[in-house]
Amino acid sequence: MIKFTVISTKGGVGKTTLTANLGGLLADIGLRVLLIDADVQPSLSKYYPLSGSKPAAGLTEVIVRGEVSAECISATLYQNLDIIVSDDPEGNLPHWLLNRIDRGFRLRMALNSPAVIDSYDCVLIDTQGAVGPLQDAAALAADILVSPITPEILSAREFKDGTMELLERLEPSSALGATLGPMKAVIYRQDRTTDARIIAAGIREDFIKLKGRVSVLDTIVPHAKAYKEAATLRIPVHSHERKRDGPTPSAYTVMHALAWELIPSLEGALVDAVPRRGVLA
Repeated sequence: MIKFTVISTKGGVGKTTLTANLGGLLADIGLRVLLIDADVQPSLSKYYPLSGSKPAAGLTEVIVRGEVSAECISATLYQNLDIIVSDDPEGNLPHWLLNRIDRGFRLRMALNSPAVIDSYDCVLIDTQGAVGPLQDAAALAADILVSPITPEILSAREFKDGTMELLERLEPSSALGATLGPMKAVIYRQDRTTDARIIAAGIREDFIKLKGRVSVLDTIVPHAKAYKEAATLRIPVHSHERKRDGPTPSAYTVMHALAWELIPSLEGALVDAVPRRGVLA
């Protein structure tokens, strides 16, 4: 099982849509995927329709009990795709965590529950933009951190400063037995302007200088209306835009490239192809 946390210290950069679309693609390829909405604003919880009349118990029970039970998991209408919903609209959970000595490790330990290990190949955790104990717990639960960054000058500056502060805050946790996973940045919502391309190139150069603490993926998610349309329709973007005219690659192509780059053993696996077994081995 592989665990990803989609994280950024800046809000509005596309964490939720990236989490939902990556999860939808991996499920369509044939992996058993668990989404976790670790944002007090439950956007991911509302992205895909649920199969039941109401969601199961959600993230609050997972964090407070320190384990994931079957009752905490809601099935979506999509095969292989389940979710632990956010159920803390008043934001009490971060305050509860703040008073716990083990606050950084509770989600990490909960994901070792049989209900997760025995049932899923991949976990994707969406996070809130606000720095705090819930964001830290989600980061420390991951094998790999994924951070979308929009190629705009202010966003790029915030990403660099905020990301380095996050890493410096959490890296000492490795002394307590929780190694912080590598961070993969994704250039997200890049338009076709010269300015965006220059900023994207600058982002790559900046993180080359940071001794490998953050790497920038080759895959670029373009600024395209298909991603917003898919969210409105509550469907994975790869199924909404399979082909596209012009130089901008289709969402089907982009999301496959992103999945292959994040999980190299999946390379060549396509939605609508026969799923390969043991792809995460």
